[in-house]
Parts: sequence; structure tokens; C-alpha cells
Amino acid sequence: MSTFAKRERLLFADLLETAGPEAPTLCEGWLTRDLAAHVVVRERRPDAAGGALIKQLAPRLEKVMAEFAAKPYEELIQLIRTGPPRFSPFQLKQIDEAANTVEFYVHTEDVRRAQPDWAPRELDPVFQDALWSRLERTARLLGRGVPTGLVLRRPDGQTAVAHRGAPVVTVTGEPSELLMFAFGRQNAAKVAVDGDENAIAKLHESKQLGI
Repeated sequence: MSTFAKRERLLFADLLETAGPEAPTLCEGWLTRDLAAHVVVRERRPDAAGGALIKQLAPRLEKVMAEFAAKPYEELIQLIRTGPPRFSPFQLKQIDEAANTVEFYVHTEDVRRAQPDWAPRELDPVFQDALWSRLERTARLLGRGVPTGLVLRRPDGQTAVAHRGAPVVTVTGEPSELLMFAFGRQNAAKVAVDGDENAIAKLHESKQLGI
């Protein structure tokens, strides 16, 4: 049975193939080749992937990333399509859904929204609810370093507190757009931002959103 994570994985792979290896992305300093290498390393080289969170492992991650980025682009795309190796925990459906639904959604949008003529995808309500569920659970992690209070709000009024503090900035949008905002893609997210003007400016400039 298809899952959100598998669907987003295949969409991401197709988009990378269409865009080619030298297309821009929303990830600063990364082209599509670099983004593809990042995803493959995350799934296939846990010995290096920890460098994204552990400073001491960062040089190893950079080295392994460069090695994968040097591989043929078509090979990277195929590795993404076929998924993690046989004994990876990502092979378990529950872990795949929990860890990869948002990962592949955000990175698909990293490629799409770096193009000048991009337009928001039409996402079904069930998928939006799934994204909201994940955002609710991770909101405080994503917003832990921001310089102001931050509340994420759906159009129906449901809210998630990403950071307690004052003044408070309220960001309103569909879960898919709130995710892009909370993952540090503030300027590419279709949201309404309300609150103190200085606080809003600091939030847009903040490099502390996301993981």
C-alpha cells in the first residue's frame, strides 16, 4: 500500500530528474546534485549523517557528501527511488512515514520553489492533516532558537506553539506552508504573519528556524 513518504519520495526523484543536476534549490549553497547527495547519505550512511547534528562529525559528513555528489547524477536519483538499504530502519513503514514524509515534502519544495515560475501544489486535506500532525509534534524543536514568541496557526484556528516568549508572532497558513516556514524557508512560504513589526523582521532574518 502506498504511503505519503513513498509518494513524496517518487515525486522528489522525478523532479530531480526533470530539473537536472545543476538546478538551484532553496538550500543555501546547494544545487540539485548536492541535495540529492544529502538525501542518499542520510539514508545510506548513518556513520556520516550524524554530522548534521553533531559538530564533531561535520567534517566526516562533508567528506562523504562530496564523495556522493561526485557520483553520476542518474545513480543518485536511482538510489533515492529505490529507497534505503535492506536492513535500514527506514525500511519499516512506521519509521519511513514518521521520518521521511516531511523530509521529502520539504526537499521537493526546495527544488520547486527555487524556480521563478513556481506555484503551490494542490494538496488533499488528508495529507495536510498528516503534515499538521507532524508539525505539532516538532514545532518546539523547530522553533527553539528563534528570537521571539512564535505561534503557528491553521486557517481553521488550530494552533501549535513553536516558541514561548514575547512579543508573539503568529504565522497563519496551511500546514504545508507552515512547515516550509518552520523549516527555515520563511521567504518561500505562503503564510500571513502578524505581530510586532520588529519581531516579524527578526523572525524573517532568523537563521535559527528548523533543525
